[in-house]
Amino acid sequence: MPRYVAFLRGVSPMNARMPDLIRAFEAAGFTRVKTVISSGNVVFNHDGAPVDELERIAEQTMTDTLGKTFGTTVRPVEHLARIVDADHHAAFNPPASAKQLITFLKRPHEGQVVLPLEGEGAAICKLDGVEVYSHYLPNDKGPLFMTMLEKTFGKQITTRTVDTVRKCTKA
Repeated sequence: MPRYVAFLRGVSPMNARMPDLIRAFEAAGFTRVKTVISSGNVVFNHDGAPVDELERIAEQTMTDTLGKTFGTTVRPVEHLARIVDADHHAAFNPPASAKQLITFLKRPHEGQVVLPLEGEGAAICKLDGVEVYSHYLPNDKGPLFMTMLEKTFGKQITTRTVDTVRKCTKA
């Protein structure tokens, strides 16, 4: 049975308890449901459906069982493992202390983007289908790189570190 990861936007331990998310996903008929880190990463099995259908089911079930929903982007674990193993960041030589990121788009980006885009210690390096590869240097100003990503790709995106995506593929 295929395994998937749902990346939820805007989840924190303050606005969603992980056991509640697990119960919501189980109520949707997903099996072997597990959360990874308390920031909205839900790993589950399903007998297969297009990812946009799995996203719709998850969002509707969160609304029905939690009374709220979080924007949901689903990817098969097998796909995530391939992109993490491919090390898309290496060609851009990020600084050793940089956090490497993968941003997940709901749909392919329709506009023209000239990459890399750089600023404030961050670089958006590569767009490949519905994934964007970037990195940033942590600083006192906070996640300014997110503003750069949202200006380029819109607000219906979700971003995770490569380390978090890797943890999700192993869950």
